Amino acid sequence: MYNTLKYVTNRGRINIGLQYFASMKNLDTVNQEKQAIVQKINAAVTANDDKAFATAFDEFAVMLHDEVMNEARGMVDAVDTKVLDARGVRQLTSAEKKFYESFCGAIKSGNPMQALTDTTVILPETVVDSIFDDIRANHPLLGAIRFQNTGWLTKILISTTSGAGAWGALTAEIEKEVAAAYGKIDLEKKKFTAYILIDKAMLDLGPAWVDRYVRELLSETVSAGMESGFVDGDGDDKPRGMTRALTGAVDGVYPRKTAISITALDQNTYATILNTLSQGPNGKRRSFTSIAMIVNPADYYTKVMPATTVRNTDGGFVHDVFPFPTTVYQSAAVPAGYAVFGLLDRYWAGVGVGSDKGRIWYDDSIKVFEDQRAYFVKVYGDGTALDANAFVYANISGLVAYTPRVYVANESLNVLGTYDARLSSLGIGTKTLVPAFNKSIFAYTCATTDATNTITAVSKDGDGTIEILNGETPVNNGAAATWATGANTLTINVTSGTETETYTVTVTKS
Repeated sequence: MYNTLKYVTNRGRINIGLQYFASMKNLDTVNQEKQAIVQKINAAVTANDDKAFATAFDEFAVMLHDEVMNEARGMVDAVDTKVLDARGVRQLTSAEKKFYESFCGAIKSGNPMQALTDTTVILPETVVDSIFDDIRANHPLLGAIRFQNTGWLTKILISTTSGAGAWGALTAEIEKEVAAAYGKIDLEKKKFTAYILIDKAMLDLGPAWVDRYVRELLSETVSAGMESGFVDGDGDDKPRGMTRALTGAVDGVYPRKTAISITALDQNTYATILNTLSQGPNGKRRSFTSIAMIVNPADYYTKVMPATTVRNTDGGFVHDVFPFPTTVYQSAAVPAGYAVFGLLDRYWAGVGVGSDKGRIWYDDSIKVFEDQRAYFVKVYGDGTALDANAFVYANISGLVAYTPRVYVANESLNVLGTYDARLSSLGIGTKTLVPAFNKSIFAYTCATTDATNTITAVSKDGDGTIEILNGETPVNNGAAATWATGANTLTINVTSGTETETYTVTVTKS
């Protein structure tokens, strides 16, 4: 396979043109590799890495081309609509069929750019609807937010509250409050350019198969740009993502929210997160029955999964155990070491084809081979959180694995009841231990912003000896321990007679 790439980056928008001779691959191999390449596309868009995007997009287009060609050749005599539908081949409406016949005719012409200009080929609204239906079905995060296909609209009003109205006569203050509940968004200020790559062999399959290819290619490339923008877009030629503050923009760029540091996903941590989320606009409280957690895939497997996996008494493991109903979404758009907690129905996103009405453009700046053609569609839209507390941005770099807590009812830990190697108190400066200190709980977490904190430990048995280690560095009882940024492991060994107990505290400095 021979590939030639040309790419152009314009701020947050990536335009890709490419050429290829596609070698035929086994369909099973294409299906196995497709999802891995989609992940590469998502990661490249998130990182705004145009070279990586070009390479991944090239791979995906070639694979999709091979997949469609192989399926079509294997089903050339199939007339069963159920079988075709299972392959993603839709029964086209008369308008859709007419569009693809016109589009294919323009591609076959000697001057495709002039042919497109003369015919003004535009995507039928039903095709656009189908593309966004595919995005919702195949991308759970995009399907869960308030994502709207705005079609040909260029401006839209959105409400930033769950409802705006008032009983009785309208006073000036009430009018001001109601007016503040609405905002106007110009959907054509932010644009994503999605390429369609067609070769003449594809045209021979007929309109239904061209539709299958076009919809999947646009669905995956548009969804990658949408997810990146809706999660972490900075608002400058991009949506304003869930990670971003709603105020404080500098040259059009909105800063990320101030991140809270969390070291455990326990009830105390969740109480803080839920309290923030419940603070609606205008000082009003809101209720909800579940929240979302969006996290980078690498952090899910190395941090979130260990912190939310518990072992049952039968020896089996249960994953994604949270103190409050939570749905986890993995997204490469979330910066590594961070997570977003929030109410997805409080994020508004609108994407459509604007005043271009789905017009397909020929890109004559890309030098293609004789049997190749490159086209693009301009997709317009925007996205924003509907209020400042709809999402909480969290630093999870110090998140530790879940440790079962064991409570001992009796006061003595040895058969004779002579020795007790537990602590009666433990303090790390004035910081708070999680959970609250209990002499029979041996694992804790603690967050600090200080460079040092004084460690004080008192044994329950007045004659017990105490050894304190900060990592491998000894710390005198009553002296200060020095913290490195991130997670620090504090170990307290308590010895009383023949009994020894060990307490650990994971101290996270931010």
